[in-house]
Amino acid sequence: MSRFERRGYGTRRSPEVSRNQAYHYAPVTRYVLTILVFFTLAAYAQDVNVHIDPKPPAATKTTDTKEPVEGTADAGKNHGKPGVSVDVNLVLVNVTVTDDWNRIVTGLEKENFSVLEGSQLQEVKHFSSEDAPISLGVIFDMSGSMSDKILKAREAVIEFFKTANPQDEFFMITFNDRPLLRADFTKSVEDIQGKLVYTVPQGSTAMLDAIYMGVSKMRQAKYAKKALLIISDGGDNHSRYTENEIKSLVKEADVQIYSIGIFSPNPTQQEEIAGPALLTDISQVTGGRLFTISNPNELADVATKIGIELRNQYVLGYRPNNKVRDGHWRKIKVKLNPPKGLPHLNVYARTGYYAPSQ
Repeated sequence: MSRFERRGYGTRRSPEVSRNQAYHYAPVTRYVLTILVFFTLAAYAQDVNVHIDPKPPAATKTTDTKEPVEGTADAGKNHGKPGVSVDVNLVLVNVTVTDDWNRIVTGLEKENFSVLEGSQLQEVKHFSSEDAPISLGVIFDMSGSMSDKILKAREAVIEFFKTANPQDEFFMITFNDRPLLRADFTKSVEDIQGKLVYTVPQGSTAMLDAIYMGVSKMRQAKYAKKALLIISDGGDNHSRYTENEIKSLVKEADVQIYSIGIFSPNPTQQEEIAGPALLTDISQVTGGRLFTISNPNELADVATKIGIELRNQYVLGYRPNNKVRDGHWRKIKVKLNPPKGLPHLNVYARTGYYAPSQ
């Protein structure tokens, strides 16, 4: 029993991206760029997708298919996880690439990435850019301070789930004084929407306990790829779990965590002051990130953007040079070797994993 349990608590791009969000870079020579602009998300015109297409797409983007990889039928119980997973000696890392305008960059190839474990360069054996089914969970703040934001926050949840594929499954946890599983795993957005209608903001903020419940719930997930979305307007002031315990928990879990923070520009409470740093740390260590907004009207667009980002990630697989099964934390750094002529690009990936102990 872990120290946390003692307390009891398809292979296709999503249509939203392919039809509505692409800047398409088509080659004349290998990386000569021609830009075709399609339509973008309302109120988020700057966040279109950027696609690099250096050669015709193959039937599958997965290389070295002798080993099970994420989304394949042969993966079984030890198949790939969304942030980092270990299948015997195989480590899989989910990677998101954006430009400086926060637009998602797709169409890169295996040779555009390098992976370091510690200071040692690893050989990338597997590469995939498939849109695999996802198990999604929303952790939704229902504390009293959310009263003036609740309508927009509900809309954001619905828009987030609208980016889902038909195979996806999702659940929702709400929290105030304590977390509550509001909707169990379902494929129906309508089920989630129906449960949201009866939520009333009140009470304190037990966000850390809700994150614990969300990570625990993911043990029942159907799919290898798992992600949580946290929507909150402040820090924690009512949890039994500590910040350090939850940070350790999410480092051990195979779940990417994204957060939307609706923070006060002039916080007065200590937990409000600490909120942005807390959500940043929890999100980044899993390969996700925090989106900070000041206007609740931005909630739905940001939630949609996160949903689309989850559909447009690369999966890199390698067998570590270090074969020792010591259970230690191993740092990972993903570096990008972009095609010539592209602007500066940003890489988001999990920062490490725990090696097997036996």
